[in-house]
This record gives sequence, structure tokens and C-alpha cells, in this order.
Amino acid sequence: MNCELQDITKRSRDTSKNNDMMVSVCCITYNHKKFIGEAIDSFLMQKTKFPFEIVIGDDCSTDGSSDMIKGYAEQYPDIIKFFPGKKNAGAHNNFRNVVRHCTGKYIALCDGDDYWIDQYKLQKQVDFLEQNTDYVICCHYTRVIDSNYNTLHVDPNPVPLVHTYQDLLIGKQTETKTATVVYHNIPEVNQIFDKPWYFDVFAADKLFKIFATYITGRNIYVMPEVMSCYRNHVGGVWSMIKSNARKDMVISDFNLIIRHFNYKRLQKMKLLQLYLKRDILFELQRFRIRKIYNTLKYLI
Repeated sequence: MNCELQDITKRSRDTSKNNDMMVSVCCITYNHKKFIGEAIDSFLMQKTKFPFEIVIGDDCSTDGSSDMIKGYAEQYPDIIKFFPGKKNAGAHNNFRNVVRHCTGKYIALCDGDDYWIDQYKLQKQVDFLEQNTDYVICCHYTRVIDSNYNTLHVDPNPVPLVHTYQDLLIGKQTETKTATVVYHNIPEVNQIFDKPWYFDVFAADKLFKIFATYITGRNIYVMPEVMSCYRNHVGGVWSMIKSNARKDMVISDFNLIIRHFNYKRLQKMKLLQLYLKRDILFELQRFRIRKIYNTLKYLI
């Protein structure tokens, strides 16, 4: 990277009044006091040729997260916009609220318990999206760690990946975790927040990626670099859910997908194969004949 890149903490938004905001870092958090400082520090360390803002929504945390974020916002008033919740509204509502306050051409996502490890992450992803308009989202590889920073998984040989709508529809979304996502902030994509079914989704990040590729006809590109850490910890959204309950959520989201998205005959066959291979035995063991029928009628 050349000397034109700047440390965002050393300049005020006032120096860029005539420039459009390029990136909004969108961070939602709830009871992440142990982790949120590390996340914000990883945003602030970004070196870019363009201005960016950090927009944080705290969903009425009870552990002191809000006070910590407020301290950062007071220290960096020209960079950080903080929206503390007055009552717990849930992750979906919190995310929608934060996105609506994002003014950037692109939005970078990161939950409050994850963080970035490459100071040029935003610059690299924006450069790619600016030069490749047939992609709506740019992601990258990530390292999965536990609460003690032990590596649980990281791909030793990252390669470029491309995910289409058809790929995402049948569950192919390798290396697209939330903390890796930078997407084009356009009205078509943000329509998802006006869909009533959005609030019935469990894996909102997965449905978001499906919707973004579906509505725009564009793809997702995964850069072959490890630039973030995903924290697998006891307080994580999915970590606390028992396996059977998690399976129910996966099946619920699957049914939502087949009802609200369009797909051709080949995709329908692949969706049927996926359901038969992954879900139907679980349903049969619980004698959910009516649910099975309601699923199969969309796929046969």
C-alpha cells in the first residue's frame, strides 16, 4: 500500500466534506463488553484512501457495553455514530436500524464479538467492488477462534471463490461470515428490511446474502486472504442453542426460502435433494407428516 493511505484516527470527517462517504462500518452488539473494544479498535485501525464512518447499534445491553461504546464515540465524534437502544428490540430490528443510519456507498459488517485483523481490509474490498461491478458483495477468509484466542479453524490455502444466487440457494456460502461482508449499499438490497418474512428468519445473514444476489443478479466474491476473526464463545448467538433447536431453525429458514424466492427446475431438484438428504429424517423421527407435506408440495 502506498503513502496515500491514511490512518482514519488521525483525520476528521471535516477534511472530507466535499467527498461522499465511501464506507459505513455497521456493527450491532448485545452484551459484548468483553469484546466490543477489540472490534472497534479493529475498525479504527483501517487505513484507506477514502473516508469511512463507524455506525454502532447496541440492543440495550445489560453488561455495560453501552458505556464502553459511548466512551469511544466521545473520543472519536467525527467517526463513530452510536445508537443505544432504549429497549431490547432483537438483532433483526437492531441491524435494520443501524443500516438505515449508514450513509456510505458500501456497508461493511461486523458483529460486536468479532474483529478484523488486516488494516487494509476495507481498502482491498472497496477496490475490488469498484473495479468489478458484477459483484454485489465482497467477502474474504476468516479465522475461527475460541475465547482464549486459540485457533479452531482457518483454511491453510485460501483460494478465490465466487458464489452465485444458485449456490447460496442450496447452502453453498463458504467463507462468507458476517465480519467479512462488504456490500453495495443500494435500495434494491435494502428492500429486505421491508419484507415481513425477514423478521421470521433465524439465520438472517444467510438470507441477506441470498436476497442480495437474487434481487441484483450479481455475485459474491471471496478474496483469498484471512482478514477477520470469528469468535466461537458461550455467549454467541448460535453457541447457546441446542442441536435439535438449531436443526428446527435450519428447517424453518429452508421453508421460508422455498416459499419466497424464485428458482428454476434444476434448482428445485437440488433443493429437493438437499431436503431429502439433510432434513426429512429429522422430521420423520418427530412424526411431522404435515410439515413434510407442506415442504414437498413446493418442490415436487
